[in-house]
Amino acid sequence: MGMVIDDPGLRDRRFVFADRRDAGKQLGRLIRTLPAIRDPVVLAIPAGGVPVGIEVARALGAPLALAVVRKIQVPGNTEAGFGAVTWDGRVIINDLLRNALGLTEEEVRDATEKTRKNVDERIATFTRGRPLPGLEKKTVIITDDGLASGFTMLAAIKSIREMHPGRIMVTVPTASATTADTISRHADELVCLNIRAGQRFAVAEAYTRWYDLSDDQVIAELSTSGIK
Repeated sequence: MGMVIDDPGLRDRRFVFADRRDAGKQLGRLIRTLPAIRDPVVLAIPAGGVPVGIEVARALGAPLALAVVRKIQVPGNTEAGFGAVTWDGRVIINDLLRNALGLTEEEVRDATEKTRKNVDERIATFTRGRPLPGLEKKTVIITDDGLASGFTMLAAIKSIREMHPGRIMVTVPTASATTADTISRHADELVCLNIRAGQRFAVAEAYTRWYDLSDDQVIAELSTSGIK
């Protein structure tokens, strides 16, 4: 199980960040205090992870790349997901949730294929098909704007492990306590400023200013970041 690093003063608090940029800056400051971060590469999960990742990469003087991962949506519910698809085609399914929802094999197959196409489209839009940089023996820092179910992050970790990094750090502003525990079992470290316990959790409740990022906004964030 990996180490969990949080800010005790922010535990179980809501609305602790102004926006994703503010959260990324706070994360960057904390990460810079950690020992032995050698050859870091920041991988941001779009859309919400991009502003966070830009600030973390800037704080570390590290390169930034995108790890395109999308949740597999529950049919008829765009907010909920029962799995995830990664940039390299890896599929992870939450079997307990799928069974609880009573989804048929056809529904699972159709939803997964729809997500694959969406991942391909986002790769073309955001990276123009450029592959991830070499990660072997690197310290890979994966960022997102928060962890709710954690399935997109789990999928990213499993794909990155196959690229033989030296160390995987998951760095997010906020997470549910249950998901933080789960993700920490798969990463070498989890750095999360705001961990919240309780049955109800929403990433948005960590932010004073919360909004969905469009594809155009993601592209604008990347183009003006000055980070390679």
